This record gives sequence, structure tokens and C-alpha cells, in this order.
Amino acid sequence: MAEKPKLHYFNGRGRMESIRWLLAAAGVEFEEKFVQTPEDLEKLKNDGSLMFQQVPMVEIDGMKLVQSKAILNYIATKYNLYGKDIKERALIDMYAEGIADLNEMIMHLSICPPDQKDAKITLIKEKATNRYLPAFEKVLKSHGQDYLVGNKLSRADIQLVELLYYVEELDPSLLASFPLLKALKARISSLPTVKKFLQPGSARKPPLDEKSLQEAKKIFGIP
Repeated sequence: MAEKPKLHYFNGRGRMESIRWLLAAAGVEFEEKFVQTPEDLEKLKNDGSLMFQQVPMVEIDGMKLVQSKAILNYIATKYNLYGKDIKERALIDMYAEGIADLNEMIMHLSICPPDQKDAKITLIKEKATNRYLPAFEKVLKSHGQDYLVGNKLSRADIQLVELLYYVEELDPSLLASFPLLKALKARISSLPTVKKFLQPGSARKPPLDEKSLQEAKKIFGIP
């Protein structure tokens, strides 16, 4: 029996959370080896596990993969969540990049200086409701299908629904004008593997609180 993938990161969302979502949605059990101290990170660097001296890193199929996009692409390909041909993969990549753009803005909120936070939240809400969410609503409306690409579950659907949860955490009213996105969120959330991941006690991580933020800053040497 193949070994479970092993995820190396701190005990928080960050750049590993999309990988957790994708593995969970694919029904893949995984282990987590948390980086808890600067020494843990240094050890991974020194033993040659981190090609570019940074995490996330995933041990899978005898490889030590780094770079989030490469990891997500591998998992999506391995578990048939990456379309049926090159055109579908191009669409999935395009959608995933747009999702990542907004996700990145939300992720950086936690390290935003307090005096800039309100302005940053306003900007994220504006971008979400005027640029990103309408674009994905339009895609679903254009073909009338249950999923973004090829009427089949792909990494784009899973990553978009992950993002929709973050958008709702920011402001539950932001999805009000996007009925097709709300329906997609409900549909993906009801899949048995995703439903399990959304339950308390799963590997899904909560929003970063102040204590976890300080721990992460210490680990990664962020002032």
C-alpha cells in the first residue's frame, strides 16, 4: 500500500490550505508534519528537503515537491481533477490563477498593519464583488452546467469553493448577488469527501488568530 502524502508546513492555512482541500476532496488521507520552530524549518533546509529553502513541501510518490502550483497540478492530475484535454486544462489553470489572486489578497490580510487593514478589506470586497465573483458567476451562467469546466469536478471548482468560504468569513453578504456561486458552494460542500473535510476535527484549519500569527512569524522570521 502506498504511503500517505506527508505535508510539511506550520499549523495554519497559508499556502498549504488549498493543498489540504484538494487532497481531501480527492478522498486522499494525508499526514501533517508541522513546522513548529525556526529549528524545524532549518532542519528541512539543511537536509536538502526544500529545493528553494521554503515550505510548503509535500512528500508524495517518492518525491519531495515544493511550490504550491506544482503540488496542486500534480495532485489534480493524479486524481483526475484536471480536465480531459489541453483546452480544459488551460481553462482550469486560468480560473485557478484568478482564484489565487483574490485568495492571496485575503491571505495577506493577517499580516497587514492595523492602520491599513480597513482600507485593505474595502479593496478586497470591491475586487471580489466587481471583478472576481462576477467572472465566475458568468462562466457558470454561460454553460448552465454544475461545474466550471467540462461538466465535471475539477481543481478549479474545489479551489473556488475554498475561496468562497474565505469571502463569507470576510463578509457573509458578499455572495448575495451570486446565486450560481452559492449553488456551486452548496453542491461541492455536499460531496461526501468535502463534507467530511468541513466537519470539526478535520485537517481543515481555522482563520489565523493572533497567537498563531505570532508563532508563524517566529518560525519564518517575519518581523
